[in-house]
Amino acid sequence: MTVYEQTDTLPSAGARAQSFGGRGTARDYISLLKPRVMSLVVFTALVGILIAPGNQHPFLSLLALLCIAIGGGASGALNMWWDADIDAVMSRTQKRPIPAGKITEGEALAFGMILSIGSVVVLGLVSNWMAAGLLAFTIFFYVAIYTMWLKRSTPQNIVIGGAAGALPPVVGWASVTGSVDVEPLVLFFITFAWTPPHFWALALVKNADYTAAKVPMLPVVAGERATRNQILLYSLILAPIGAAPYLIGFASIAYGALATLLGAIFIYKAVQVRRFESGDAARAACMSLFKFSLLYLSLLFATLLVENIIGGFL
Repeated sequence: MTVYEQTDTLPSAGARAQSFGGRGTARDYISLLKPRVMSLVVFTALVGILIAPGNQHPFLSLLALLCIAIGGGASGALNMWWDADIDAVMSRTQKRPIPAGKITEGEALAFGMILSIGSVVVLGLVSNWMAAGLLAFTIFFYVAIYTMWLKRSTPQNIVIGGAAGALPPVVGWASVTGSVDVEPLVLFFITFAWTPPHFWALALVKNADYTAAKVPMLPVVAGERATRNQILLYSLILAPIGAAPYLIGFASIAYGALATLLGAIFIYKAVQVRRFESGDAARAACMSLFKFSLLYLSLLFATLLVENIIGGFL
């Protein structure tokens, strides 16, 4: 039995209280796109575009990147539409446009659907339909598989659902080549393995929120100790995957050294999360890992980006 099969369930999508809505500003609609998440989507997709072989016109690459960004933002808007009931309960999401009464659920749904369809169609027209299909699948997976199904039914939601957030570099690569190869798949697996320890570190800090909203995140269902163990396990898996671009030959030894160092720091911080299980020290260890995880992924992808730019001038 999942938490949503109990008698004290949250309202279904069709029975949610209506937002006051209709007063949304441009800033509110931008907020629906989850700009912080979108920035990661844009960055990883850009790396996929630039390391791909081929001579795509820069303007077409820019249009492709814009489509991927809009598609990612559309996913965020549809996520907020579906999760309006949860967002109204959790302290960190109560000020989002829908629970705050600035945008109605219907407005968010229409906004997300228009951007989803538009981004996929335009990407197909300016690049190719392989990339468009992958973008459509990314949006579908995040909204239908993760948001509507996994998030409310299994503590492995973020593990499986993390595939959606790991796909942008694959979409970027395909927008140039019309195909998928080993290089973008390696970037996919780096982000895929990175997502659980990154998100669970924050979930440990926000455990009370998820408990109140009855979202079966791993700390809620399996407990905090089990979550700390899983964070360490995934960190041990992530470290060698992070070095894979050097190991298989599409990154330099400098990247390999940096990835090894960052992987070791990541594991150390995961050990600290496992070591401190309560109090301020535990919270500090979780937030330290969460913040470092953002730096970890950014530095790896930035190094690949810089190496590609330098290589293009040599």
